[in-house]
Amino acid sequence: MFRFAHPEYLYWLVVIPVLLILYAYVRSQVKQAKAQFSSFELFERLTEAHSTRKGVVKATLILFAFAFLILGLANPQVGSRMEDVKQEGIDIFIALDVSKSMLAEDVKPNRLEKAKYEIGTLISRLAGDRIGMIVFSGEAYTQFPLTIDYSAANLLLDIVDVESVPDPGTAIGSSIAQAMKSFNFEQPGTKVLVIITDGENNSGDAIEQAKEAAEKGVLIYTIGMGSSAGAPIPVRNASGQQVDFKRDRSGNVVLTKLDEVSLQEIASIGKGKYYRSTNSQDELDAIYKDINALQKREIGAKQFTEFDDKFQYFLFAAMVLLLIEIILSDKKTKWLAKYNPFKGLRGSESTR
Repeated sequence: MFRFAHPEYLYWLVVIPVLLILYAYVRSQVKQAKAQFSSFELFERLTEAHSTRKGVVKATLILFAFAFLILGLANPQVGSRMEDVKQEGIDIFIALDVSKSMLAEDVKPNRLEKAKYEIGTLISRLAGDRIGMIVFSGEAYTQFPLTIDYSAANLLLDIVDVESVPDPGTAIGSSIAQAMKSFNFEQPGTKVLVIITDGENNSGDAIEQAKEAAEKGVLIYTIGMGSSAGAPIPVRNASGQQVDFKRDRSGNVVLTKLDEVSLQEIASIGKGKYYRSTNSQDELDAIYKDINALQKREIGAKQFTEFDDKFQYFLFAAMVLLLIEIILSDKKTKWLAKYNPFKGLRGSESTR
């Protein structure tokens, strides 16, 4: 099997006919100039040491070198092995809390950024598993559905912030319900929901939603962000500089505390595990290692081909042709002229 790794470079081949036309035009102009200067015989005597045919050869060498260079940049490849690979995986939904409390810095750099970093690391390790994301605060929305397009998933992850959901609050139950709408239960296979939040649920019945999800076979893991002692929520200006902490109506600094009890209960109902986020541990990695051992369903089969690069041969040929062009002299080669079969005919003296 043959292909070009970078076929877009092949468009440069259209330059070669243009160069040929330009070269032919220049040669015709030179002939006209010669005719105006003097007679053909006189001009041949004046330029006796110059070989016009070598000029054609040198131009041809340059054109072929240019063609080989383009082919080398396009990187011709030859298939060396074909194999069928069955792709199996599980469906993972990440429900990420984007409420203001996730800006607390008891986990560095803050709860939200630490969670996004772990999600990005998880995406980079996926191979065949489908991943989706739900963002929630007072309401829950699907940031992106289940996909194996990990590049797009990373792009959509990058734009997540506390402004992603306009409704204030922390509705864990809504995030579970949104995940249930997004899973395709007609397809067999393991389905996992990972909830990343500080656990201060203040909207909806998360426990009841977790029970309904568990009845449909959804495994629920929870990651608690923050500390049970609580931490203030920084308030920053438009330049990103901290100017104060969030305060209540009485002017007291608000502390956001991790509610581990609720998250532990949700994870227990969902037959998963609860993890508390720390500065040193990657909790999502631990969860992925756990669920990676679960039964996976086949989500498709792809045929992969390994290719051998052949660009080096074309680049080498281009370098050799250019080297020959540089070494080749414009002067006539006397020993070639000696054996010229057209010697004696008009213009044969220019044959070299």
